[in-house]
Amino acid sequence: MITAADYRPPRWLRNPHLQSVLGSSALRRSRGLRALSGSGAVTTEHIVDGGDGVRLQGFHSHLPGREPRGLVLLLHGWEGSADSSYMRMTAAQLLARGFEVFRLNFRDHGDTHHLNEDLFHSNRLDEVVHAALDVSRRFAQGPMMVAGYSLGGNFALRLALRAPGAGLPLVHVAAVCPLLDPATTMDRIQQGMPLYDWYFTRKWRSSLVRKRDLFPQLHNFDDATLSLDIRSLTDWLVQRHTAFGSLEAYFDGYSIGGDRLAGLQVPAHILMAEDDPVIPFDTFRDWALPAQATLEIAPWGGHCAFIENAACDGYAERWVADRLADRTA
Repeated sequence: MITAADYRPPRWLRNPHLQSVLGSSALRRSRGLRALSGSGAVTTEHIVDGGDGVRLQGFHSHLPGREPRGLVLLLHGWEGSADSSYMRMTAAQLLARGFEVFRLNFRDHGDTHHLNEDLFHSNRLDEVVHAALDVSRRFAQGPMMVAGYSLGGNFALRLALRAPGAGLPLVHVAAVCPLLDPATTMDRIQQGMPLYDWYFTRKWRSSLVRKRDLFPQLHNFDDATLSLDIRSLTDWLVQRHTAFGSLEAYFDGYSIGGDRLAGLQVPAHILMAEDDPVIPFDTFRDWALPAQATLEIAPWGGHCAFIENAACDGYAERWVADRLADRTA
């Protein structure tokens, strides 16, 4: 089984910004599409129950004529989607190892803005728990696991924390570069290389415009609101569309730092890049994890990229598949 020590990209790929840019590149998207389409899997679209009338979209993939060794729920990062390159490439790796896969879209991600009137925010864990329960009831024929990237890794670990009390039969969780401390990550996005601020703000603004066009009576915010910087726009979201009352309380609501995961009962593997430009490695130094959670640290990888070569093959996708396959060996 591969470990973080096995990830040794060529020297020209050891720049975290190059890694992160390549991770979201058109080449990677093409690789992901080819990997999943070439897996031989049958993929079907489904709307799952998020509770209280919430509807979430996802895609179930399985290899026909083959008894699955388990079901893996995959969760994407903020402003990613079920069709992000890492989601498709991870699905292909898992399918090759005998799993069936369900790639879930969070609210307002992918082509799903029309499904729910209210806006997405990062504390909407309840609907992901409900959706996971629905996926389990409808598709799981064996052990169920969850894996996520970035914000999806944060959701995956919080989902695993809630799983026993919710009656969700998770047996393992894998998280790649999970968002640990939202306040610190916001600082890094704003104060670091402008590329990341531009990337996330541009995608979020586009999502908000789409929501406004679909539900103009509910979302009548003006272009001046959309022109706010990312911190101010987040504060606007918190004040108008959540009950948290302050940006600090909102960030604290989905932080998994400190001892927040001390009660985790589901075995977990976590992969972090020491050079991640979005999620500072320093936030991991004093992280209090339970005995059944293992943190692996690679010196390189950027943010959720872990590109191995010029063809944009990814180490993280193989790492996730290996960790989950080992659980069911």
